[in-house]
Amino acid sequence: MLASQAALTANETQVTTRPNIVMIAIDDLNDWVEPLGGHPDVKTPAMKRLAERGLTFTNAHCQAPLCNPSRTSLMTGKRPTSTGIYGLSPWIRNVPEFKDLVTLPQHFSQNGYRTLIGGKIYHGNNGRKKQKGKGKNEECDVWGPGASVGARPKTKLIPPTPGGNHGLMDWGTFPHQDEDKGDWKVASWAVEQIDQMPTDKPYFLSVGFFLPHVPCYATQKWFDLYPDETLTMPPILKGDREDTPNSSWYIHWDLPEPRTSWLKKNNQLRPLVRSYLACISFVDSQVGRVLDAIERSPQADNTIVVLWSDHGYHLGEKAISGKNSLWRHSTRVPLIFAGPGIPSGKSCDQPAELLDLYPTLSGLAGLPASIQTEGLSLEPQISDPNTSRERPAMCTHNAGNHSVCDQRWRLIRYADGQSELYDRQSDPWEHENLLKDDPFYRAKGKIAPSASRAADRLLKYLPQQELPLAPGSKARILEKRPDGFYWQEKKIVPEDLVE
Repeated sequence: MLASQAALTANETQVTTRPNIVMIAIDDLNDWVEPLGGHPDVKTPAMKRLAERGLTFTNAHCQAPLCNPSRTSLMTGKRPTSTGIYGLSPWIRNVPEFKDLVTLPQHFSQNGYRTLIGGKIYHGNNGRKKQKGKGKNEECDVWGPGASVGARPKTKLIPPTPGGNHGLMDWGTFPHQDEDKGDWKVASWAVEQIDQMPTDKPYFLSVGFFLPHVPCYATQKWFDLYPDETLTMPPILKGDREDTPNSSWYIHWDLPEPRTSWLKKNNQLRPLVRSYLACISFVDSQVGRVLDAIERSPQADNTIVVLWSDHGYHLGEKAISGKNSLWRHSTRVPLIFAGPGIPSGKSCDQPAELLDLYPTLSGLAGLPASIQTEGLSLEPQISDPNTSRERPAMCTHNAGNHSVCDQRWRLIRYADGQSELYDRQSDPWEHENLLKDDPFYRAKGKIAPSASRAADRLLKYLPQQELPLAPGSKARILEKRPDGFYWQEKKIVPEDLVE
């Protein structure tokens, strides 16, 4: 009896001394943050502060350049090719095969953690409703406010011109207060939870911010950080799509985000860039509020913070705005860890995937590993940022289309077999497709030997099997081709290629 009580007491002590986890997610945030240096003007002091006391993965990539599949992958530890979740639906619990899959917060809950979610962690309202047949919500213990834009202008700020009419496609400033924004409310909720958190057991708190997702509205003070007359524009190369195969157009065809040609024609490219930067700085200020609460908490020294974005965003590069591509601007994301046992002010350029968060956070918390996860723990790189990692990072957009990145190269392979290859060391903006003379690069032998070897090596990491779209998937203009892949059906005409 005494031995049993002693064992129980020891187990309770182990649970209560495990580190707390605060997971901060930011929607549609590319590498325009100070720790990654993606834009010379950007001001993100809170993320810079987090990076200075932690480890930044400078070569981190999402598993899908779209909200639902990216977040589903991160929270389940499974790739889109293993779930069939490639689009904005279905919710993973509506797929019979995966209705009982243990998500990241559930894994922590099963191991003694109090779990809380506020804002956008899953896509939309996914996870907030009661599970069918179970009568209750089992995704976490406590739900905070959902994600929202907050205050909106009475009418859209950009002109109602064909090509930019979608309700979400709007940006600029109008009279309102920071306190009126959805992200302010989410941060306030998170601060309140941290300030009042019981200490009887560790907690896993997920905080999801909506901005800089469109519509990109911010108050004037954030726009004042980026005067129009000194605004640095992103590196947009005229004709940058001329060396890419037609396949690259199909995978993000009928989407609401306007083309670069529309932005230029309607004088909206600079306003969009300025609005995006303003929104980044605003949401950074909300990250700062959460970090301040953690730092004044009595549990500060036992709290791990991880910050990530679900995917990147184009601001005119490659002739598009938005995500839904397999290039740098869509796949590269911020990923920063800080807390006990994590080195301060360090960076790691080894390939990392959002898929890796599940095993990494589990390992850092001393939890048993989950056999369902397909990610690799980043603990070796956290222990020593110079530790090499053989496996590259892979991103998938619609079945059959993949991007594979190691420290130097990016290979893109489309469902029809056409390819692109970029030397990210000499061409960080991915302007020159080294396979442009021969999409089926093996056939003619015109590719430089180093590039050919890199393409051969990265090809080996492509999935051998891929699930088709899960039941309930909704996608834009799709049909099934004889090869079994789903393809966007729309013909390309010459004027579509004009920037």
